[in-house]
Amino acid sequence: MIRPYIDILKLVWPLALGMVNNAVMQFVDRAYLAHESMASLEAVLPASMLALIVLGFFQSVVAYSGTFVAQYHGAGDERMCRASYRAGVLMAIVAGAVVLLALPFGNLVFVAFSSGAEVVARQRAYYDVCIAGGVFLFGQMAAQAYFTGLGRTRIVLLVNVAGNLVNIAVDPILIFGGCGMPALGIAGAAYATVFSTALQWAVLAFAARRRRGESLPLLRDLPPLMLRVLRFGVPSGAYSVLNILSFTVFVFIAGAVGHLEAAVSNACFTVNYMLFAPMEGFALGAATLVGQAQGRGDSIAAAKAGMRTVLLAVLVVAVLSVLTVVFHRPILSVFAARAGAASEDFHSLGFVLFVLMALWQVFDAADVVISGALKGAGDTRFVMVWMLVNAFFWWLPLVWVVSRVHNTMPALWGTMVLYVAVMCVGSLVRWRRGAWRQIRLV
Repeated sequence: MIRPYIDILKLVWPLALGMVNNAVMQFVDRAYLAHESMASLEAVLPASMLALIVLGFFQSVVAYSGTFVAQYHGAGDERMCRASYRAGVLMAIVAGAVVLLALPFGNLVFVAFSSGAEVVARQRAYYDVCIAGGVFLFGQMAAQAYFTGLGRTRIVLLVNVAGNLVNIAVDPILIFGGCGMPALGIAGAAYATVFSTALQWAVLAFAARRRRGESLPLLRDLPPLMLRVLRFGVPSGAYSVLNILSFTVFVFIAGAVGHLEAAVSNACFTVNYMLFAPMEGFALGAATLVGQAQGRGDSIAAAKAGMRTVLLAVLVVAVLSVLTVVFHRPILSVFAARAGAASEDFHSLGFVLFVLMALWQVFDAADVVISGALKGAGDTRFVMVWMLVNAFFWWLPLVWVVSRVHNTMPALWGTMVLYVAVMCVGSLVRWRRGAWRQIRLV
């Protein structure tokens, strides 16, 4: 009975730790920026979320090539696994060029939702660097998806840890200046992230190079394969964009409550991502396991793998959430360095937000892992439509109403608890009904 869970953990733990590693990198980035200025701390979350909206679509589409790798691997067709990887790399390069067209978009948004000239200038600096370096993120994602689809998750973790250690080491030099480099402030944090991502892509691409005696995919395989990746990957990318977009709108609405409240909220969301990050690893693991089982034509094994991964994810996030609430004060102290006389208010509000965060984490963990399993089976249209309906047809309107009637950060965060609970129930019903069993990607 325990053995299947152990097998899942063998695949998932490198992915989960890799996501935690990314969260730690962001945590360190924002802790450095909190010491650089409160304006940078206030600016970094909206700027990074807007960059993710622009990058997230292409990133998710490229990453979906890994689902094809998983299904072809399950079917025993290694040549098409390699073809799926090549298709992902080609799409990454094209996406890196296309995404540059979105540079003016961010600047217009920051001005429209202005939090003051100083904050807007910092938001623009961070956003521009992230978008310009998008091709490295897409390339890294193609290579990472290839190894994940094959089930070789440990190499993904090792490269990710090494790259992020480089990021953390370079961060203070570029943010505060040193070693002959000028102080770049918030832009320095973005440059460090882009450099780290490029380094990871280079290492993974070297590891993924063709081995001697390995047959190359035929060129004629790539165009139809890319079209199939796009067919299922575009809804997956739209899901990611809708998710990030709705959350970003929420962040901008919440940011109007007040400067201290916005800084506390941004700090808590940074911690939230550290708790949520392992769940993204579990979601990738669920997508891989379900994809490999579907490639073998074994829907029963796919169903079992999906639900077992959900149970493991919920257990992990529940424990982490409780620990966060218990140790809220030392965690929040990392971000309160510049709060001065308002430090106690910072801690008090942060504790309330941590409690609300713990309430929604369990539902959010279950939903994101079930959605990952559905995407691994090819049911990407459902996850896209379900996100669209819930986020934009009732949650964000509710957030707007609350901001007009009772504009406090706890009230706004409270709407998130309801939202993720509804999302979770709908995704679970979809999974249990089993329409995904009839979808064939390969």
